[in-house]
Parts: sequence; structure tokens; C-alpha cells
Amino acid sequence: MKRSILIVAILFITIASVLGFNHYSGKNQISAFVEKIQKVVKNKLGFGGINDILPATPSGDKEIVKHIAYTLSYCDKYKQPYWVAYILTKTEVEAKDNPRKNNFREDPDVPTGSAVPADYAKSGYDKGHMAPAGDFSWSEQAMSESFYMSNMSPQVPNLNRGLWSKLEAHVREWAVANDTVCIIVGPVLTSVTEFIGEKNKIGVPKYYYKVILDASVKGGFKAIAFIMPNEKIEGDFFRFAVSVDSVEKVTGYHFFPSLNQKIIKEIDKKFNLAEWK
Repeated sequence: MKRSILIVAILFITIASVLGFNHYSGKNQISAFVEKIQKVVKNKLGFGGINDILPATPSGDKEIVKHIAYTLSYCDKYKQPYWVAYILTKTEVEAKDNPRKNNFREDPDVPTGSAVPADYAKSGYDKGHMAPAGDFSWSEQAMSESFYMSNMSPQVPNLNRGLWSKLEAHVREWAVANDTVCIIVGPVLTSVTEFIGEKNKIGVPKYYYKVILDASVKGGFKAIAFIMPNEKIEGDFFRFAVSVDSVEKVTGYHFFPSLNQKIIKEIDKKFNLAEWK
């Protein structure tokens, strides 16, 4: 049985590479055949796609918005995402065909309306990407959609262009080294203390988090998380590394709820920094 699952998984990967499957096919629903194979892969790995890594948030005002390369839960109260989730592969990182264009704009897929670029004018804060543009150079559409304002949060420039950016680059290195990583990132909205914007009042969080799951580990998973203050910080970003459980405590979210509960308990509390260095 295990052999047959492995063979089908390999078949899926081969078909995907030939047909250009993954995020590349746009927003159309994948075929029933591919869905069936995905379920087999899910049984083997513990998850089958983006829907299986979406976190569970407390009840409240939230809108799930799906784009070609990432999915987010939008918080209308603070005009930014609760979280942004996506899967990043080695193939995507190594495909650098679409340069950054800085076309920040309102997200047409947010029912209640997202923030607009003018809301950040003269605020002293950067329009900080949650899912970074650098992760989406494999697709012109994915790169363009990364500049939707629903993917932005007010970040101190020194953080956005400094240690946070270095962490983003390092995550891409992990994707290459491990073939595939799952990423969930966002502001800690329980820490909002001030607002910017004239048309829309955007909450400014005091902290940001990023959770990374690697399923390539033989016999299981490994995960690492980071919580960084929204201020000028320097040094090694690993000093802000924490367990997934720590992020759950400050956000109230439950990460990877679709995974096996035993696996969840292990990755929530297990935290071995040496596995990531």
C-alpha cells in the first residue's frame, strides 16, 4: 500500500511538472483527476494543498479571499489581513521571470473594500507586504496580486527593509533546501494601539509573526515561528524565533488544524532551532 501511494505521489508530481500544475493554472478549479491524486498525496504527507494549512481564527469579522498564489483572512476592522497563507516551492523560488513592479492598489476581491495606497501617505509607515513580492517572481499575475492592499500592513521602515526582509529572503532559502515550505504570516492584531489613514482607519500593530512548516523531514514535520516587534531591530533574526504554540497564544489562532492532531501537538510545542540553522 505504501509503495502504491508513493508511486501515485510521484506520478502526480510528474504530471504537475508537465502540465504546469500548482499555482500556475490560475483561479480555475483543478480537475477531478488531479483532486483525486491530491487526496492520495495528502494521505502520504498529511496535507494536500493550501486549504489544508489555513489557520482557524476566533469567531468575528473575517473574510476569506483567495488569489492565485496566496489566501488571506481579511480584517475589515483594522483594514489588513489576520493572516496570509501560501505554499512556496523550490521551483517557484528559482523561477525569476517577473520583476517587481510596485503596483500597489485596492483589492477588488475584498467584499467590504480594502485599504488604498493613499491611506499610508505621510504616515511614516511602509506598506509592508505580508506575503512578500519576492516569493512570487514565478508568475506575472502572482507578482501583481502581491501588491493588493489586502496583503499590506503598516510596518516601520527599518523593520520592513531590514530584519523582516532578511527573514523573508531566508525563508526562500529554506524553500529551496527543503523543496516545499508552508508559510502563514501576519500582524498581531491584538497589539494594535494606533491608526493611520484618512479614507480608511488602518490599525498599526506592535508585532508581526511568521510561521513556517516543513514537511520534507523524514518521518514527520518540523516548524519554526517568529514574532518581531514593529520597530527598528538589528542582529540575527533567529533571536526572535519561537515555537508555533507561542504564536497561537498571542494571536488566538490555531495553526494547521487540518493536520493530524498528534502532529499538531508535536509541532506546536517542539522547537529545535538547530534543525533550521
